[in-house]
Amino acid sequence: MQWKLHKVFAFIFRRPVLLSGRLKRMNLNMTVTVYKTIAAPTEAEFKDKGSRFIAFAYPIHSIADVKRYVEPLREAHHKARHWCYAYRLGVEGTQFRANDDGEPSGSAGRPILGQIYSAELTDVLVVVVRYFGGTLLGVPGLIHAYKTATAEALSVAEIVEKNVEKTVFIRCEYPHLNDAIRIAKQHCAEVIEQDLQLDCRLTVRIPLANYDACVAAWRHTRFIEVNSEIVGEDS
Repeated sequence: MQWKLHKVFAFIFRRPVLLSGRLKRMNLNMTVTVYKTIAAPTEAEFKDKGSRFIAFAYPIHSIADVKRYVEPLREAHHKARHWCYAYRLGVEGTQFRANDDGEPSGSAGRPILGQIYSAELTDVLVVVVRYFGGTLLGVPGLIHAYKTATAEALSVAEIVEKNVEKTVFIRCEYPHLNDAIRIAKQHCAEVIEQDLQLDCRLTVRIPLANYDACVAAWRHTRFIEVNSEIVGEDS
């Protein structure tokens, strides 16, 4: 009896783990239609044993933005000892990097990146500038300091949810232009470029969640041509 009860308890406590893993795989296979980032730059400071850790969080769109923010901070805080940073880019956050900038390996960049992941953010850069206070903190102390400074900078940021979008090109004769624009508005799509002549051409950005329905509505009219071959995914 004792052996059977042990098996029953083992089954009960293992089952949530299995379900959790299954749900995680299911989520990974789902199409991402929205993502979270920060609306504007923020700043926060953490102090420990005389050292100052000033965290700067920025919304970014490309790797080029990283250098654009890091270099001015190096100049503005030229008396600092380290300028460590991490960033995460892309709708699914698959492009990332962590930089320790001379701190012990894994003690700065990774804790910064970890906080970006914990907040479920992407298209974000966090730079933590360290002014050395004369006392060594050790690796655990550094991890705590960089983690805390980053968490505080992100905690004061305005988190915004953005749509993943696709860009398409549509074409119609001028008398049908109002119908084309009406369908776009019904699906929260945005006309970002237009060439209005007898033969009208529009560049339209559509939320991914509404993409299929919007394209189907245009094609259903039979007089709006949709170029779905030249499609870009935007964030």
